[in-house]
Order: sequence, then C-alpha cells, then structure tokens
Amino acid sequence: MALLSAFEGALAQGILWSIMALGVYITFRILDIADLTVDGSFATGGAICAVLIISGVHPLIAVCAGTLAGCIAGFITGLLITKCHIPAILSGILTQIGLYSINLRIMGDKSNIPLLSAKSIFDWIRNLGLRDSYAIIFVGLIFVIIIIAGLYWFFGTEIGSAIRATGNNEQMVRAVGVNTNTTKLIGVTLSNGLIAMSGALVAQSQGSSDVKMGIGAIVIALASIVIGEVIFSKITKGYFLLRLVSIVIGSIIYRVVIAFVLQMGLSTNDLKLLTAIIVGIALTIPVVLSHRHQMANYKKLTQEVDAKNASN
Repeated sequence: MALLSAFEGALAQGILWSIMALGVYITFRILDIADLTVDGSFATGGAICAVLIISGVHPLIAVCAGTLAGCIAGFITGLLITKCHIPAILSGILTQIGLYSINLRIMGDKSNIPLLSAKSIFDWIRNLGLRDSYAIIFVGLIFVIIIIAGLYWFFGTEIGSAIRATGNNEQMVRAVGVNTNTTKLIGVTLSNGLIAMSGALVAQSQGSSDVKMGIGAIVIALASIVIGEVIFSKITKGYFLLRLVSIVIGSIIYRVVIAFVLQMGLSTNDLKLLTAIIVGIALTIPVVLSHRHQMANYKKLTQEVDAKNASN
C-alpha cells in the first residue's frame, strides 16, 4: 500500500515538474543555450503564486501571474545574452542570483510561505471526493496537454521555426535575414515562463512556497530530458510532438525511480547525488551506443573491402 501511494505521488509530481523540463528543453535542446536562470525563476513562480493566493487571489490567476514573472526573468536573461553580450551561462547565473533576493522580497523577507489552509487550483477536483494525488494528476495533465499542444503549434509557425533554426545553425539563419537576437530573446522568455508556471503549480501541490525550492531544478530537468531521449530515441526521431511527450514521460520515470529508491531506504540527503548519477549515466549511454554503432559500421566496411580485395 505504501509503495502504491508513493507511486501515485511520484506520478503527480512527475507531471507537474515535466512542465519545467519542457521549458528547459527550449533552451537546452532547441536553442542550444545553457540557461541557468532555472533555479531562480522556478522559485519566483512559486513565490508570486503563494503571495497572491494568501492575498485572496484565485489560484489560476496566481499561476498566470507567476508565469508572467518567469517570463520577465527570462527576458532579463535574454537581454544580458543578446544586448550585453554576456555568455549565456554567466547571464543565467547573474539573473538567478538576483532572483534569490527578489524572491525573498516578494515573500515579505520570509524563506517559506505555508499554503496548507489556502485555496489551490486542485480543490475543484478534491471536492469531487478524489485523493490529493489524483487531483494533482488530473489538473497537471490538463496543463501538460495544453502546453504541449501550444508548443507544437508555436514551433510550427514562422517565428517558431526561426527559433529552432537558430539553435541548429545561427549563422545560416542570420544569412537569410532573421534577427537571431530576437529569436533567442523569445525562446529564453518562453522557457522561463513555463519553468515559473511549474514552480507555481508545485508550490500549490506541496502546500508551501520556499525560496530554495528551485535549487537543483536544472539537474532534475536535464534528467527528465535525457531519460526521455535515451528511452524513446528511436521513436521520437524526426517527430517534434513525440519528443515533447517523451520529456513528460522522462520526468515521470525520474520521479518514480526516486520514489522507489526512497522506499528502499535511501536517505533524502543523498537525492542530489543520486540525481547527478542518473544524469551522468543517461548522458553517457548515447555516447557509448553511438561509439559502438560507429565501430560496427567500421568493421563491416573493413570486411567488405577485404572481401573485395580477396576476390580480385
């Protein structure tokens, strides 16, 4: 029974955190930018959402406000990258550090805001008599489906295609007259908006917002992305929609693995180490498989050449 409950909780959290992973995917894979604003913008979404809910604002409006705040944070990072010409990694770090103090100010100089007695976006499902985990899963799926549909549509438009092309070959995109600074700015802004949205939903699901809730979020997002890519690499090749879906599944798998390991007795203090190991292994597997594939092709080619020489 405890294992089943842990699985339900992992599924619920995996869905909510997958929204953050989708945001990181935009910068990490599509734009090929290492944006480290994540840890700050995730907490910003949670902070804005918590403060507004405590003030009596509707939870859905609070999520939208948190998302907008994340977009602003991403826009600042984008300006540092495109206008100030600061390297992407350093730009993200600068924004992230600044957001820590800003988040504390937003939360009234408190490091934590409890939401246990406040309304949440999941209440309308809970009122139907369903358990908390089922309510979170249902609402989370609604958000994920809408987001994936929106991203699939957006990146099929002219500006979306330009953003994807910028990550693939920035020089070529500039050669055809596209302003790559604009595409980067839009991409980073959209990315951090989704990340903050995830933070807002997670804050409501866990019943509190903490100024440190975003620490390590970038690693969790990378774990979700890489796990999804490794497991579904053959299926998703050439299909953008399936790639987005694979990230959500990767996030769920990551959370299920973490929940299972915790049930086996692992200390919560070792979670960061476990996450780092999972990401390291997931990143190594594609390299090893690619190397083995190249070696197999080389041996096959060598055998064909030797056979041809022998016949002559």
